[in-house]
Amino acid sequence: MADKSKMNPNIKNIGVLTSGGDAPGMNAIVRAVVRAGLSFGYGMYGVRRGFHGLWRGDIERLETKDVSGILQRGGTFLMTARSDSFRTLEGQKKAKNMMDVFGIDALVVIGGDGTFQGAQALTRLGVPVICIPGTIDNDIDCTEYTVGFDTALNTAMEAIDKIKDTASSHERCSVVEVMGRNAGYLALEAGISTGAEVILIPEVEWDFNQDVVRRLLYCRNAGKNHYVVLVAEGAGNAEEIAQKIQDETGIESRATVLGHMQRGGSPTVRDRYTASLMGATAIDCINEDNMNRIIGVKGGQIVDIDIEEGLASKKVLNKKIYDIAGYIAI
Repeated sequence: MADKSKMNPNIKNIGVLTSGGDAPGMNAIVRAVVRAGLSFGYGMYGVRRGFHGLWRGDIERLETKDVSGILQRGGTFLMTARSDSFRTLEGQKKAKNMMDVFGIDALVVIGGDGTFQGAQALTRLGVPVICIPGTIDNDIDCTEYTVGFDTALNTAMEAIDKIKDTASSHERCSVVEVMGRNAGYLALEAGISTGAEVILIPEVEWDFNQDVVRRLLYCRNAGKNHYVVLVAEGAGNAEEIAQKIQDETGIESRATVLGHMQRGGSPTVRDRYTASLMGATAIDCINEDNMNRIIGVKGGQIVDIDIEEGLASKKVLNKKIYDIAGYIAI
């Protein structure tokens, strides 16, 4: 058992919620937060349906048994929802008031960049918050890694490998669209891992004739008979690109949009392990009265960063990795 003398005397009850898009490993984070919190003697409360549930009072007490059997499950058992109401100052004040109704003194918030901005709004109303990154996009600047990315990456890789099998049988070009919003990390790493001939991401400007047509024709003329064009959802539309490739080159092309299958599935070892350490570290921060922090990974170590500092900058993709992807593919 944990040393209960380390419990923060200013905090009695802690709430935890998941918000925004779901990601594999969110359940593992919730489990770690709840069990670590209970070990130190805190009352633990689960907020259902994210910030939307917070201002509605969709809140329940959680015990150890409530988070049993969820470590290996994808999605989030607390559920998640978008909330237009919470985006208003009135909605944020109502959420803070609902925390007072339930006696919740601090909040652990799990999600991506938009979720963290919601948490930041609460800190400005005086709510102590700890943020944990759970998003398949891996696009939060203050951390090298976000929980869910590895599972989504493996899901994409397995799907693309299968698509390549049928593409080679029919001598086709497969245009595969992966998720990631306006970030290309998922597309870039999946593209390198599957040997995609073309990778299109929003961070790098691309020209259809030079970066798609010319590369595909180079591959065809070198003897290749099937090709993969990997597109991040923020960089283009797979259906449109596939049709244009077929019209311009005569290469039979098919589009596949992987969609929300990338959000599902049992989390990988990396996501379960990272989620568990991040969840426990969130409680450590509360014990030390080190509030309004984002838990992240730096140099392979779990760290905590001030929320204002952490959200002040945008993550920049390593262009060298993109260049490497370009010349090892062909």
